[in-house]
Amino acid sequence: MNRRAFHKKALLATAAVGWASLNPLKASTKSSIRLGGPIYQKVNNPEEWVAAVKAKGYRAAYCPVGTGTSSDKIRAYEQAAKKADIVISEVGAWSNPISPDSKMAKEAFDKCVNSLALADEIGANCCVNISGSKNPTHWAGPHADNLTKETFDQVVEVTRKILQSVKPTRTHFTIEQMPWAFPDSVDSYLDLIKAIDHPQFGVHMDPMNLIVSPRLFYGNAELIKDCFNRLGPYIRSCHGKDIVIKEDYYMPQFTEVAPGKGVMDYSVFLTELSKLPNIPLMMEHLSSEAEYDEAAAHIRSVGEQLNIDL
Repeated sequence: MNRRAFHKKALLATAAVGWASLNPLKASTKSSIRLGGPIYQKVNNPEEWVAAVKAKGYRAAYCPVGTGTSSDKIRAYEQAAKKADIVISEVGAWSNPISPDSKMAKEAFDKCVNSLALADEIGANCCVNISGSKNPTHWAGPHADNLTKETFDQVVEVTRKILQSVKPTRTHFTIEQMPWAFPDSVDSYLDLIKAIDHPQFGVHMDPMNLIVSPRLFYGNAELIKDCFNRLGPYIRSCHGKDIVIKEDYYMPQFTEVAPGKGVMDYSVFLTELSKLPNIPLMMEHLSSEAEYDEAAAHIRSVGEQLNIDL
C-alpha cells in the first residue's frame, strides 16, 4: 500500500470510529436477554453460586436462598448478584392459597407472604405463584369452580392481603397463567391487574400455559405478540418452555416439552422479550442438567439468528 492510500484508509477508519461513537444505536444494534435456569452444582457461599451461574453462561438465576434465611446471608447473595451483573429473577411461592382445605389455604398464604418478603429483601424481580385451585386433591389441578366470578373475587382478595401483609417496594407479586385457573388469558390477566389495583402486582409470563386449543397451538406467534403487546409493561419474569400436540387422539391433548422440541415460536418470543429491559427468561421443568444445556443451546441459536445475545 502506498503512502497516499494508507493515509486515505486511516482517515476513513478514524471517521468511522468517530461516527460510531456519536451514533451508539447504529454502532451496535445487538439486543440481549437474560437467560437463566436451575443450578445443579452444590454451592456453599455467594462466590461459588456466582461461579456456577456464570459457568452456564446465565445472566439470570432463581433465588439462591429460601425463606427463613438470615438477613446477613440474604444481603451477601444480593450484593454478589449485583457485582456479577446477575438478575435474581423470582422466588417461587408454589402453593394453593384458595384451597377448599382451610389449613392448606392458611399454610399457602403464609408461604406467599414469606416468599414475597424474601423477594423484596433480596431484590428479586418478582415472587411468583399460581392463583390456586378449588381441586381438593391437586393443589394446581382443574376444577369446575376455578373460573367462576366467586373464585375471581377470592383471588383478588387473597392477593391484596398478601401484598398488604408485606408492603413490598423492590419486587412484585405475580401470578402465573394457567389453562384452568385465573388468569387463563390476556383478558383475564388485565382484569386481575385492574381489580387488584396495586403498584407491586405484576405479570409472570408463560405463554405456553395459555395454549389450550389447536387454534392457539398453531397460532402461538400471534398469542405471544398479544401477550407482550398488552401485558408488556407489567411483565417481571418469563418461563421458557415448549409444547406439542398428540396426533393419535380424536380430542386434542397437549404435552410440555423442552424448548426446541415443539412448535413454540421462539423467534417471536425472543423478539418481543428483547424489547423489555432486564426481564429474564427462565427455563424450567426439565429433568436433567444435560437437558437444560440442550435447551439453552437451542434458545441461544435462535437468538443468534435474530442478533439477540443470550
